[in-house]
Amino acid sequence: MENDIEYKRLIWHSRRGMLELDILMLPFVREVYPSLPEEDQVRYRQLIECEDNDLFAWFMQRSRPEDPELARIIDLILQRVQPG
Repeated sequence: MENDIEYKRLIWHSRRGMLELDILMLPFVREVYPSLPEEDQVRYRQLIECEDNDLFAWFMQRSRPEDPELARIIDLILQRVQPG
């Protein structure tokens, strides 16, 4: 990763304190984020600014983000754990 401090910040902010979110977000940021295109990295950085309740609803597929950019990164994370 180019900027080690920024990457560590992303890992820190990906820790949400809610196990369901941690299970999805931490492996994604560690294993997938570094190889994402810049546009998707930007989307992920936007995602981690969202409220935990919203993230939980989106990841549990109870609702969808109104922003199509956020919906795309949610889909990428879910595809990682729900292949097919």
